[in-house]
Amino acid sequence: MNKHHLKSLVAIGLLAAAPFLASAQSQKLNWYNLDLKTDSVFGISTEKAYSELLKGKKSTPVIVGVLDAGVDYKHEDLKRIMWVNKKEKAGNGKDDDKNGYIDDIHGWNFIGGKNGSVNHETLELTRLVRRDQARFANVTEENVPAKDKADYETYLGNKRALETGLAKAKASLIGYTNRKENIDALVKKIGKDNPTLEEVKNYTPEGQKESDAKRILVQNMVNADFASFYEAQIKAPYDYFYDQVNYNYNLAYDPRSIVGDNPNDSKERIYGNNDVQGPDALHGTHVAGIIAADRTNNIGINGVADNVLIMSVRTVPNGDERDKDVANAIRYAADNGAKVLNMSFGKAYVWDKSVVDEAIKYAVSKDVLLVQAAGNDNNDIDVAPNYPSNKDVDANIRKSWITVGASGPKSGDKLKASFSNYGKVNVDVFAPGVAIYSTVPDQKYLDENGTSMASPVVAGLAALIRSYYPKLTAPQVKEIIVKSVEKIDYNVSFRKGADVVSVPFANLSVSGGIVNAYNALKLAATY
Repeated sequence: MNKHHLKSLVAIGLLAAAPFLASAQSQKLNWYNLDLKTDSVFGISTEKAYSELLKGKKSTPVIVGVLDAGVDYKHEDLKRIMWVNKKEKAGNGKDDDKNGYIDDIHGWNFIGGKNGSVNHETLELTRLVRRDQARFANVTEENVPAKDKADYETYLGNKRALETGLAKAKASLIGYTNRKENIDALVKKIGKDNPTLEEVKNYTPEGQKESDAKRILVQNMVNADFASFYEAQIKAPYDYFYDQVNYNYNLAYDPRSIVGDNPNDSKERIYGNNDVQGPDALHGTHVAGIIAADRTNNIGINGVADNVLIMSVRTVPNGDERDKDVANAIRYAADNGAKVLNMSFGKAYVWDKSVVDEAIKYAVSKDVLLVQAAGNDNNDIDVAPNYPSNKDVDANIRKSWITVGASGPKSGDKLKASFSNYGKVNVDVFAPGVAIYSTVPDQKYLDENGTSMASPVVAGLAALIRSYYPKLTAPQVKEIIVKSVEKIDYNVSFRKGADVVSVPFANLSVSGGIVNAYNALKLAATY
């Protein structure tokens, strides 16, 4: 799993459930495009819309900007639908279209430079503490100037948060290191790289460590083979906490020299490189497939939209994205014709909110619809911070900005994905985000969970509407998507702190429902 996507799922204990959620739906890999009434899964009725509403209708291509960690543009299910900058000549080392970006054929990489591409990054919290640590190096509570007191208090709070996060990450890393080493040793003794459940059961353990390792494997291999279990529940969390300790919370780590820009200059626009795949494109490739995986090639999966061009704008490292990069990615996509942007990223701290807000305002002025994942912390983002944030922006900008929570495949009190953020004011709609099967690098496919998957379902729907009804404006498309949801009139249960609460699903978002392509396209025809 991409570390950015894992960020919250690991932290709130959702990781262990992921393979089993996926396994339960393996017979319906396309479930998010299916229909509740006919298919008994709470998809968005995409296939029904194609068969009943769109047959024989003409469509126009829509460019969708995927602002993410990178896209494998050579994937068998994506290569036909990648955006190509026809004003640029590939590989000649020249800026043919004079937009400031050399050889930007499929998009641009704002977290790369002459020295390669950034993979791991710090958290925004770490960068804020590092900045303010230098500023307040010789300051104490006794001598802090009155004008700096509020900033100093913020710095102390951030420092405490970082120290707490780092301590938890170190403790978790020790636990997963021990578990990994014990299971590695046991598997070596069994003598098989990918042992079966029967082979594990037949092994007689020596000592407590082997007994514990065997017990863990027997418990977890009932629903998954060893390789799947090991990747999802041993290696992924080990890697995640290793990265947290060594990169995300590490005040001494700063990879920005790779880019070669001035990271403190939010107005700087021309930097980066044309490597739109980058070193870890799992997350972005998965997102791109949900939106628009080739529906004509009879292989792999079918994306939501059937006439889309995917523009990859690399913005998100394995850590927190920088506001400067987000702003430039939004502007780049808007300037190069994208009409829908998918933003499956977010963070709890902010460096320069204004530069992102200005870029969003610019994109909205060009009739761009922005679709953002609500986040995976199981928080009410009407209260909890989550950036980019639509809280303090102009009402006209909100009309072109959709924030998306994640739902599961089954109707009932577990419909809200347990990890999904929510908010009666700041989350607009919910969409499928559990066990979503889509493209990943190297011609592969994988189930993933998160609002990162729900957001591209909605971005794909927005692109589908704009493709068949190209005269509709971005605010009209948002209005249609929000008005046409399948309303949920029952309570859902999820954990809130130490308690399990039951609340009306209608209270979790503006619309109170799950997006529906069939309803949306019927409504679009009336505009």
